[in-house]
Amino acid sequence: MKKCSKRIFLFSTISFFLSITIFSSLVLCFTVNAKAAGSPALSARSAIVIASDGSSTPLIIHEKNAHERMGMASTTKIMTALVALSLSDTEKKIAVHENATGIEGSSVYLVKGETLTLGELIYALLLSSANDAASAIAIGLCGSEEAFVDEMNKKALSMGLSNTHFVNPHGLYHEEHYTTAYELSLIAEEALKNDFILSAVSTYKTTIPHPELEYGRLLVNHNKMLKLYPSTIGVKTGFTKKTGRCLVSAAEQNGMRLIAVTLDAPDDWNDHKKMLDLGFDSYELKTIYEKNEFLYEISLVGGEKSSAILTNARPIKLILPKHKNTDNIKTEVFSSYRFLYAPISQGRTVATLVVEYEGRVYCSDLITTESIPKKIPEKKGFFSRIFGK
Repeated sequence: MKKCSKRIFLFSTISFFLSITIFSSLVLCFTVNAKAAGSPALSARSAIVIASDGSSTPLIIHEKNAHERMGMASTTKIMTALVALSLSDTEKKIAVHENATGIEGSSVYLVKGETLTLGELIYALLLSSANDAASAIAIGLCGSEEAFVDEMNKKALSMGLSNTHFVNPHGLYHEEHYTTAYELSLIAEEALKNDFILSAVSTYKTTIPHPELEYGRLLVNHNKMLKLYPSTIGVKTGFTKKTGRCLVSAAEQNGMRLIAVTLDAPDDWNDHKKMLDLGFDSYELKTIYEKNEFLYEISLVGGEKSSAILTNARPIKLILPKHKNTDNIKTEVFSSYRFLYAPISQGRTVATLVVEYEGRVYCSDLITTESIPKKIPEKKGFFSRIFGK
């Protein structure tokens, strides 16, 4: 009987530890799978995907060594285009300088002395990743590559990019030519606000003039994401032997724009598909207030009405997680006015509507909904003034 009890005890003990082991294995398996679902395995040494929604700080959906300084290769040309369009318009004629011909790497084989518009050169820059176009733009606008690069670095500083530095306008390797995945995503976000750049990077194929060819130069976009990922709207590829494969992509679905960046990524196309899928599966764009939906009352002195109504001048749309409680959205109104004096005109900016969610801030002007004139005192006759009638 005692021997049987010992066996039962031994069997129970073994069963208990076996159960614990199996349970632990299941928990470990679940944890690994959950981590894999939320954090895609990437080939990139450095990567980030952000949601661009106009807030004061971008929504970072996923990152990997995103603040490490690295070479950026031809993704440099995003800043080149941004700076060029800040200095001149797309119709400016640029004569190709001899120093802009025969540049190493990708080229559209510019001919010394030929004239193209800045817009045509930007298309060559962003579609064919033409290094000669980058040099032609720099020399044509600033007289030298060095002077143009100074403008690029000034722009970076004005954007608060402390880990970005340019040595040339095309991205050929130099140890002092660097950025981070995070800061490159901010450059792309800013560039895509320019309608011309957005149009260029979303174009798959076009032509620009050639002085000796009637049909011109054929430009085919190097960015395969335009074909591989249906909602892609750009942005730019890059490669040198020392920097590896670099890619910036942007995609839009249901009004939400995502920007993904990889630096030194052997499997960049798949990296970007994974990151964009993660963003679109996890977040959505929600309208908090339509234009003119938010109403705010402020006192009015000396007017035909005792108060004025303010409303939001633009809609407030936030990118929010799909599977998370978002009730903690905060809304506040800030104004330097405690009250207004009549008369007031319609559309006058009086206050700012501030919406905050998890540290990200969105603002909209609050404007008056109508014009309100001064109140004109009623004139009284002689007997009215004496008898109060």
